[in-house]
Amino acid sequence: MGVEVLPWVFTSGWASGINAYAVVLIMGLVERFAHVSQVPDALARTDVLIGAGVMFVLEMVADKIPYIDSAWDSIHTVIRPAIGATLGYLLGHDGSTLDAAFTAATGGVSALLSHTVKAGLHAAINTSPEPVSNVVVSTAEDVTVTGVVALAFANPWISAGIALALLVAGAILVLFLLKRIRAYKKGYDAWGVRMGSAKPRLARADASGDHPSGSPPPGRGSSPPDGTRALPSDHQD
Repeated sequence: MGVEVLPWVFTSGWASGINAYAVVLIMGLVERFAHVSQVPDALARTDVLIGAGVMFVLEMVADKIPYIDSAWDSIHTVIRPAIGATLGYLLGHDGSTLDAAFTAATGGVSALLSHTVKAGLHAAINTSPEPVSNVVVSTAEDVTVTGVVALAFANPWISAGIALALLVAGAILVLFLLKRIRAYKKGYDAWGVRMGSAKPRLARADASGDHPSGSPPPGRGSSPPDGTRALPSDHQD
């Protein structure tokens, strides 16, 4: 396996985790019309190009609709890494069986990592009810994937470096957003308790019948708040 294959495998894997169909479509079209030696011939087949084109359009639309994008990401948790692994295998299959297995694993893992970052980012964005952020982020992802994959044809090592930097930056951004969302939710819950629109956890537990140990529930041997003794509902003369 030539060392020049590794940046191709990592770049295609990273891009597949974000938009696998765009990667297959771009690489297939380039091979179809430019006959680039690094791209597997199988990607230039007419049926592959048509299927990738149709799925790319569907993903482009689904990715921009709040909550639909997260459902789409859930479905593609297996599909994107599988496509990344397949591309890695096709890129490294000219070598030994071990080389092909290594490139397949590299493509699959890098696709899974970038998919996880993308899914986490879209889940965080969906906490905002307006759809503008979804459209902006999804469009930026499509443009970035297209640019990085296109750059790989000119300099695969630079494109792989950019893909790695974007993967790390995306992971940091997702962690930051999740922390901010948790802090916001905690503050919102506290504000609701102060305003009386929400009950503290202890009050909710009492209402559900879960009472702290040692304190009997109201009506079972407990006295009213004013200290008077509660009369039995049924008494005998």
